Amino acid sequence: MEAGVDIGSSRTTALHQPRQDRSASPYPPPAAAESGPCDLVTVPARQGLEAVDILRLRDGVGPVLHDGDCDTLGFLVPPGTAAAWDLPGSACTETYGRGLRTGAPDGVAEPPVTGTGWLVAPDVAFTSATDPAVLRAALGEAARTIEAVDRCR
Repeated sequence: MEAGVDIGSSRTTALHQPRQDRSASPYPPPAAAESGPCDLVTVPARQGLEAVDILRLRDGVGPVLHDGDCDTLGFLVPPGTAAAWDLPGSACTETYGRGLRTGAPDGVAEPPVTGTGWLVAPDVAFTSATDPAVLRAALGEAARTIEAVDRCR
């Protein structure tokens, strides 16, 4: 509770910025991932953690996996994202409808890849898959933030 306002159950913040028009986006819309297969964008953990914070403050974040060693994070994105993904320092894996699915019927979502765990589980994520255009912007901002911090050391 800050300044007498309960922000614990809110999914938006004062820093929320409205989404820009995505009509020209080469990526499929996040709605395409509802209860279906998802592609997976993997990034180094440091950049991914910054991006998760940025997404939580703005548009929301979909499910996010971490590997067992916490070296990388994986963002679930709509199927078809891999075809247009070209962000250096990251990779997008097409799942061909296998393995990575959102919307577990029993409400219990086990990590879809052996040796991984949920950083943001599907049942507490803001969306069923992170919007690729929003993720790309957040990863860019995260990289710039990390670069600025590293310059100050």
